[in-house]
Amino acid sequence: MPYPHQETEHKWQEQWANGFVDYRAGQSAEKEKRYILAEFPFPSGAGLHVGHLRSYVALDIIARKSRMEGYDVLYPMGWDAFGLPTENYALKHGISPQQATKENIANFKRQLAPMGLSFDWSREINTTDPGYYRWTQWLFLQFYHQGLAYKAEVPVYWCPNSQITLAAEEVSDGKSIQTGEPVEKMPMTQWMLAITEYADRLLEGLDEVDYLEEIKTQQRNWIGRSEGARIYFKTEHGQTVETFTTRPDTIYGVTYMVLAPEHPAVSELLEHASNPDEIRSYVEEAERQTDRERQAKTEKTGVHIGGVHMIHPLTGAYLPVYIADYVLMDVGTGAIMAVPAHDERDYEFARRFELPMETVVKPDQGDVPELPYPETGELINSGDWTGLTSAEATQRIIEYLEQEYLGQRDVNYKMRDWVFSRQRYWGEPIPIVYCEQCGEVPVPEDQLPVELPEVEAYEPTETGESPLANIDRWVNTECPECGGSAKRETDTMPNWAGSSWYYLRYIDPQNDQAFADYDKLAEWLPVDLYNGGMEHVTLHLLYSRFWHQFLYDLGYVPTREPYQKRVSHGIILAEGGVKMSKSKGNTIDPMEMVENFGADTFRTYEMFMGPYDEMIAWDMNGIKGVYRFLTKIWHWYTRQTEGYGETVSDDSHLQYSLHSLIKKVTDDIEAMKFNTAVSALMEFTNEWQNYQLSAEDFGAFARLLAPFAPHLAEELWTGTGAQNSVHHAEWPSYDPDQITSDIVTYQIHVNGKVRGMLEVAPHTDEETIKQNAREQDNVARHLEGQTIKKMIVIPQKVVSIVTE
Repeated sequence: MPYPHQETEHKWQEQWANGFVDYRAGQSAEKEKRYILAEFPFPSGAGLHVGHLRSYVALDIIARKSRMEGYDVLYPMGWDAFGLPTENYALKHGISPQQATKENIANFKRQLAPMGLSFDWSREINTTDPGYYRWTQWLFLQFYHQGLAYKAEVPVYWCPNSQITLAAEEVSDGKSIQTGEPVEKMPMTQWMLAITEYADRLLEGLDEVDYLEEIKTQQRNWIGRSEGARIYFKTEHGQTVETFTTRPDTIYGVTYMVLAPEHPAVSELLEHASNPDEIRSYVEEAERQTDRERQAKTEKTGVHIGGVHMIHPLTGAYLPVYIADYVLMDVGTGAIMAVPAHDERDYEFARRFELPMETVVKPDQGDVPELPYPETGELINSGDWTGLTSAEATQRIIEYLEQEYLGQRDVNYKMRDWVFSRQRYWGEPIPIVYCEQCGEVPVPEDQLPVELPEVEAYEPTETGESPLANIDRWVNTECPECGGSAKRETDTMPNWAGSSWYYLRYIDPQNDQAFADYDKLAEWLPVDLYNGGMEHVTLHLLYSRFWHQFLYDLGYVPTREPYQKRVSHGIILAEGGVKMSKSKGNTIDPMEMVENFGADTFRTYEMFMGPYDEMIAWDMNGIKGVYRFLTKIWHWYTRQTEGYGETVSDDSHLQYSLHSLIKKVTDDIEAMKFNTAVSALMEFTNEWQNYQLSAEDFGAFARLLAPFAPHLAEELWTGTGAQNSVHHAEWPSYDPDQITSDIVTYQIHVNGKVRGMLEVAPHTDEETIKQNAREQDNVARHLEGQTIKKMIVIPQKVVSIVTE
């Protein structure tokens, strides 16, 4: 008989709902706090997928174990519900974003309900709730009052057909990823947040936290701090172009100059160019590509600005000038001094356009190897600095440039300020009004939230403005300062706004006097463990750290960093190792898996299928195998309660196995090695499932199983005579003396049945083990008159004897 998962899980979910368990945090002042956080989901119309649940189950396992260890655990859930996907979903289905959000959240909660997740639902939040985004708007005003929220004209991607602006991440090959429609780059005035003001602090903070090294590397690369020099080059027509370089020591190797297609100087130089039409065509083509696409191109392209030169500031040489899409306006100054002998990209471009190369650095020992040679070394062909090391020359050259007003020492960042405007309806209104008398005026805090009006039509406008601009009754308002007529800001915030601080609101979700009480924040922060996708580590995670450090500077939060530890889970692929896709019909419906195998099987399989942080393919045979494993446990439980298992003849071996299991599962959960923890539970089950264990020992096994299979574990726990929930029981502890031994115990199997036990020294050779096993009294009796066909020793576990 298979494990009756539906009956068992329904029974315990009903009891849990009636108060048999309590997962609410903050009910004990004495307990040590532990804050465990999974990235809250965007409630899409597609509902939950197996990837969502892999992270929720993993953190649920840690949360359950932590509660059993005596921690006061905060494990909350909420909804990141603003943004373009909801707006598009609503348009497609002819409903309002409010209705779409409400229906999608209800669907998500329906799907989460049977999964046995121990969320503290009393702290549920929703970024689209006015009571929540009131504080998102308040936080924006703090940036504004400190001069870190400002307006500026920046290039954006504009889709003429959909009349919306798009982020770079939403554009590929010059088209909208979502609609396939062509986009173009155009300047637009946007609200900005000055995240660059925190660049150094964001870098320094990475040394204080326990993040995966890959995450730290991605953040450091995104910020992109580099030290060097800003050098001024002039054209023969008098224009000045600034470049930034980390290698001033290579300045004598400059043989040409390159500008990004969107560099402001390009339009000025067109007046003197001999090929303006060719240049304009190239610029237009480059504008249809995202920066990411331009960086990914393997072949270098560019156009020579005919008739224009820049003058080398040290040698006076006239240098040809090109525009090329491998130079980005958002990196450095958007202009480079090209040194093809010592830079890979410059080298490729120079070969493509047959430009000269000048070697100016050689190894400290020996001659110059094959070009390009990007390493530091000793300067050659570099005027007065020839013979210096790169380090010495860099300092001397910068000093000379500053002395002669030809440049200056500089620190550059790849990261740019955060574009914080969206010309869309479904987002937090920006709390600013515009008055003819007073100008730009922040909405007073006692007038927050500025609520998003419910409207019948919220399609994008043809002018590129937010749909809110068409709602006169909402736009027209009173100036908070002079009482005169004013108009509201019609841009809304990006979907990253609400998710930048949601972990703070979980701590104090009902507070209507502040975004959260400082003393409560001090109890819980920083978040002990934060799990999320790798795709969010350079946007959401960076933005969230920026907001937190800003609030720390203002004294609103007690820690400099929001998250002590950040981890990520691997993607689940379809069977065969390909990406899941509705069009391919290879997606896995988690609800179908729960219906067929049960939530406990689904949970345990998602943890057992492979290392948690690695990409792994779904395998139906694998989930069926886990179902068989839980069925074994169910049968074992039945034998336990009915009292007809075999008697344990060697309790010391049982205690060794059990305490080894406790240590293994405990350590593996903390290390997030869930697959090996499940494997250990399987091995223990296989070894002891036919034996009658004491209530104490069987109860220890039930408690180890509880984080993985919470419903089945409740059933096992009641079989020991316990009256409370297994999830409120104490986590088992191991006795080091039980697993530290000078002997190794083997089970001796004859034709698959245990016929004896053998204790030997740890390093006993295999032949001696076999001989001693055959000589055991009970084993010898079962071998009498038999011919041994095969004898196998599984190190430190089993001696298996098979007879003819």
